Amino acid sequence: MIFLISYYADLAIGLILAFLLLSLLVSGINEGIVRLLGIRSKFLWAYLRDTLDGAETADGTSRLDRILDALKRFGRKARTPLTQAASPEEGRSRLPASVLGVFARLPFGRDPRPAFSQQPPPVESPPLAAAADSVAAEQMAAEQMAAEQTAAGETTAGETTASAEVAAGAPADPAHPAGQADPEEVAVLAVDPAAVGAAGGVLPPDQGKSMAELLHERLQEIDHAKRGRTSIADIPPARFAVAVMEIATEHGGVEALMRDLDALKSPFSRPLKAVWDRASHDLEAFRRGVEDWFDGEMERLSLLYRRYVRWVLVALGLVVTLVFSMDSLEYGKTLLRDNAYRSAVTAFGQSGPQALEPLREQCEPGQDPYACVTDVLSTPAFVKIFTYAPVSVTMDAADGPAWAWHGGDWWQRLTSPGHWPGFLITLIALLFGAPFWWDILRRVSGLRARTSGSTPS
Repeated sequence: MIFLISYYADLAIGLILAFLLLSLLVSGINEGIVRLLGIRSKFLWAYLRDTLDGAETADGTSRLDRILDALKRFGRKARTPLTQAASPEEGRSRLPASVLGVFARLPFGRDPRPAFSQQPPPVESPPLAAAADSVAAEQMAAEQMAAEQTAAGETTAGETTASAEVAAGAPADPAHPAGQADPEEVAVLAVDPAAVGAAGGVLPPDQGKSMAELLHERLQEIDHAKRGRTSIADIPPARFAVAVMEIATEHGGVEALMRDLDALKSPFSRPLKAVWDRASHDLEAFRRGVEDWFDGEMERLSLLYRRYVRWVLVALGLVVTLVFSMDSLEYGKTLLRDNAYRSAVTAFGQSGPQALEPLREQCEPGQDPYACVTDVLSTPAFVKIFTYAPVSVTMDAADGPAWAWHGGDWWQRLTSPGHWPGFLITLIALLFGAPFWWDILRRVSGLRARTSGSTPS
């Protein structure tokens, strides 16, 4: 009975250890992809630009977007539109709406992150302006062009009137001679957004910085270089609230900032107004309210990000399972069989050579039984997991590493229906993640809780 319990304990620990290491491999590959492509940072700043600067202009579809749209027929997730159909007045979101969008359009499309700067936060920030690629900037440019055309039409009408007056003998206006408009009026109409009906405190993109860029200025001290773009992927809620307070102070107060954000069609203006009203115009209560709001938004954004990443982990887990052709059921049988072999070897000293009969299937014809025992039992079942991969390597002290190709055997295992249930169990086990299996291993093996601080993530 004791031996039976020991067998099953070894089986449990062996399976848990195998799932732990393969889960670590899946997590490591996923983290490497995320860091290489800067997905986590781009995901955050795509959300911030949507929230602070408003929607971006729907100025056509890139080749990448067309390729991704062509893939939407594969699977339910891929059928989600990757480029949201939007009118010029509404624009489209920078935050992708599908898994392919997160891992294809977001990394290789337009980078939503601000440019990296080694300078500390400035003492005085530039004025608030519409983002260069936003709907607000497009509307501002259209209004400015319309104002210039209106000014040109009024100038032409004035010239015609002046010519008629001169022809009729009336004295010409010295401030508006024929063929010349008032340069000061034209400059006001062409430059001042208030004069063309735009927001009072909002400037064109080339005359200031957007709300997201002003926020990045307040956070530059926690930034570091990443291919010319910011690498900030996490903003403490308290620091975000202080940054908003700093921007509001330089902008003339919270109410002035809310007014201009509303003129920019920024979604941030609505929660800001709600927090300001609930705080009863108390700045400290307003700061705490902004901090709580941003903390809730980051929690919601993290859930959305993990939902997208979960499907990538499924794909990576499937790839790892198939590459190593890890059949959990077969692996469990191998563990129990190895224990039986060891019991047979123990009995060899008492029962004689007949105790080696269970090992003869593992030995080559004519091979010395003692050499066969050494060879079979010197390769634990855990190591045998990686011998089913299409490529294997053996280390020899004299000749060095020796590579071998087992593509035929590997493909035969993949196409054998008898291994599919074991593959499925392995895939499901990997989805629980490395922290789960580390905790299970710690509980089964009796490791102290003080080692939990080194839990892999």
